[in-house]
Amino acid sequence: MVILVTGANGQLGNEMRIVAQTSHHRYIFTDVNEVEGVETTYLDITDPVAVRKMVVENEVNAIVNCAAYTNVDAAETNEQLAELLNATAPENLAMAIKEVGGVLVQISTDYVFGKEPYNIPCKENQQGTPTGVYGLSKLHGEQRIIASGCKHVIIRTAWLYSEFGKNFCKTMMNLTATKPQIKVVFDQVGTPTYALDLAHAIAVVLEKFDGSQTGIYHYSNEGVCSWYDFTKMIAEYNGTTECDVQPCHSDEFPSPVKRPAYSVLDKTKIKEVFGVKVPYWTDSLKKCISNLNRQ
Repeated sequence: MVILVTGANGQLGNEMRIVAQTSHHRYIFTDVNEVEGVETTYLDITDPVAVRKMVVENEVNAIVNCAAYTNVDAAETNEQLAELLNATAPENLAMAIKEVGGVLVQISTDYVFGKEPYNIPCKENQQGTPTGVYGLSKLHGEQRIIASGCKHVIIRTAWLYSEFGKNFCKTMMNLTATKPQIKVVFDQVGTPTYALDLAHAIAVVLEKFDGSQTGIYHYSNEGVCSWYDFTKMIAEYNGTTECDVQPCHSDEFPSPVKRPAYSVLDKTKIKEVFGVKVPYWTDSLKKCISNLNRQ
């Protein structure tokens, strides 16, 4: 199988590179950004002609779309760009892979939810009620992929962190090591997701996909916590517990976007359909911080 990975120099793309090292499939890693010392094929996924050419010429069987516009706050004033990268580009990938009978794995987000108050894990068939441009553009991406008629696995995830790029885990490792006291919101609840675990789950999905499992799935690590709880565990595993981490309400950090207060994802479907095993969030966090401290 030939697997095309877009956004290969981002968090999840880099973890897909690690997974590919032990795979018997051929991976092609693409991005619009070059990173020194990392082999990357240039591909602009907003260009449908370039996408189709890449897929046809390389006899691609599957696309894993890790590329997205992910700056939640900035999306509010960059609506056209968010829509282009999060809705139009996935549609380009969908049309190209449909032509060759392959499958598109699209990474979506818990931000497709949020407007309605609820306190039980979100299922795949729950109506999307995004509160901002980012979530709406990602929901449009899902809808366009489905409308294209291509074989697809849309995986909604949440609170992604890794050893790569900027993310909450790395930020809090730094802050708890350098500040005497920090405040972190406790009234937003979800589940952290280690990007390497998600990459392994994607590999399982690609291995077992036979066309009949087309649809939307949820993946995050197991368990539930607030951003405050997440930070407390980061400090503990990082050995930076001298920092006084204080809980606070989200309205103490004004934002252009109302973030989901509860976005725990129900993962029953991906476990039952693909046999994906999901690690507990603290176990994965410990591994990631250990890797970061070894670097």
